[in-house]
Amino acid sequence: MPSYSYLFAHAPHWSGKQNFRLGQLSPRLQSWINEPNSLTQRLRTSFGNHVRVSILFQGWQKPFVDEARALKIPASLHTLVREVLLHIDETPLVLARSIIPQATIAVAQRNLSHLGNRPLGEVIFSYPNLQRLKTEMTQLDAEIWTPACRERFHLDAETWGRRTIYAIPTQAMLVSEFFLAPLFCD
Repeated sequence: MPSYSYLFAHAPHWSGKQNFRLGQLSPRLQSWINEPNSLTQRLRTSFGNHVRVSILFQGWQKPFVDEARALKIPASLHTLVREVLLHIDETPLVLARSIIPQATIAVAQRNLSHLGNRPLGEVIFSYPNLQRLKTEMTQLDAEIWTPACRERFHLDAETWGRRTIYAIPTQAMLVSEFFLAPLFCD
């Protein structure tokens, strides 16, 4: 079974933060990209407890090759791929894609494979041994999104994202988050 994504027509290109001129980004965008704690908690602090998660896709799939490389797993290994929208009512705020290998799910005592509409950040930031191993950034053109995603979320401008490799306690997972325009409206 090939890689599948509701979000992407093809895999995004990621770079280390040092390859971007962060000073040219708005202070508001910089603060979201550099958020060290749970993005879900930050959204709830900023927008209230009305922040919800809608699952766009969840299933056992092969990750994109660069995702497998980042996690140091074989590209042929099926992982739990979870793509979600964090939103308030009809207002989309963040799109996210998580790649969770079976070994990570086992260490987390299966809590990560039975999330339902609970935010992943709500679960992983409750682990005392959570480690942030690496963070990268991307700037996406509208063409990278699938037509269905681009139309549904009005993704006609550049979108910034970050992806982070977390480990619980030694098993890794990859979480990519993409910051949508309504997040920056006053």
